[in-house]
Amino acid sequence: MSGLPAATRDWLKGPGLTRLWQGARKRLESNGVQATGSLRLTAMNAQERNDLSLLLGKPLTGAAVTIRLDVLDARLHASAAGLGLRQTLEELGPPLTDRRAARADVAARRKQVWSSLASSLDASPLADQEWPRQWYDLLRRSGVPRGVTPEAAIWALQQAVQVLTVLLGPDGPERNGTRGRGELAAMTTGSAHGLDDGTWLARLVQRGVALAHGTEFPDDAAGRRALWRLVSVTPDEVSSTVLTYGLRPDGEGWRERALRERADHHAEVHVTPRDLHGLRLQLPAGTLIHICENPRVVEAAADAACVQPVVCTSGSAATVVFTLLDALAATGCQFAYHGDFDWPGITLANRVIRRYEALPWRMDTAEYERLAARSQAEGIPQLALDGQPVDADWDPDLAPAMTVLGVALHEEATLDLLVADLSCQV
Repeated sequence: MSGLPAATRDWLKGPGLTRLWQGARKRLESNGVQATGSLRLTAMNAQERNDLSLLLGKPLTGAAVTIRLDVLDARLHASAAGLGLRQTLEELGPPLTDRRAARADVAARRKQVWSSLASSLDASPLADQEWPRQWYDLLRRSGVPRGVTPEAAIWALQQAVQVLTVLLGPDGPERNGTRGRGELAAMTTGSAHGLDDGTWLARLVQRGVALAHGTEFPDDAAGRRALWRLVSVTPDEVSSTVLTYGLRPDGEGWRERALRERADHHAEVHVTPRDLHGLRLQLPAGTLIHICENPRVVEAAADAACVQPVVCTSGSAATVVFTLLDALAATGCQFAYHGDFDWPGITLANRVIRRYEALPWRMDTAEYERLAARSQAEGIPQLALDGQPVDADWDPDLAPAMTVLGVALHEEATLDLLVADLSCQV
């Protein structure tokens, strides 16, 4: 039930007092919900002057007025409303929020995050080591990620201390042996995905491992996997693969022989990060590796018994793709790149060509225009080119030509020409 009489409530909610209540609400919420201080209204219209005159019990003739909130509080108490300013505002709108108290509560909860972490470290078997203090200071400086509540932060930090105790405490990897990251996560967090790459908990643990081993925190997935291996944790190194064809590395290890045998039988190979650890990728210096974006190119090359080696990025190029290409580049291999004629395709092409100084492979303006004309002549439906244009590093005319024609062309549209290139001996 409302504490205001209906007629009084209707009058107080009139347009002539709207700005008064808005300003009073803002002021009370910022000063501890106390009717103190003053409020100034400017550029008042006739209705506002009239209603404020009646409410305050004095005539107002100017365009501006300063209202003391304690006086307004007393006037409301003495009026037909019979309520103070705070109660009146809550009758006319939602409950007031004590923002000062809310800020103090947030600050106290944030302080509790770090005191909880300090207590967890002091009570853990890590307390006698030097790096935990560095870890604590680093985390406190960087703060809690946006969107993570203090309660969730306390939980994550305690979980991180528990994981680091398993990895770096007295019963660390020397006694516990090698384990998978999912196994470690399930054991310490209850979820096999608790330490997945990209989670805050994983980053917390990895930063601790880096400090304990005196190494820089890596900025790529390959470096983070190497960091896990420092504490005898094996990340998932079998589900991510890079699709290859025709690689014939030197060496008599079974991995090298397996690649050569698959190449002799014109068969593709999915190479995992685990394979790359034990693979000696030594090819003759100057070997040309063709890089494509779509797996269909590899499939067609295998079907046609092509002789040129191919590495496929399979779209956006996972870390394992660049790990393989880096290893090939280290042996003196050269590269030629082809991808889709769309903006994501140009973005990926720029990335690969910059990194490996790769040659563009049928990726210039003339090739795009010829392919677009051929597709139109053959009655192939045109795929609209969507998104923000991306300049091609190797051909400044390509992006303008693509923008004018507005047609996206995927590698499958030029498959016959790519296969013909891969069939030729260099």
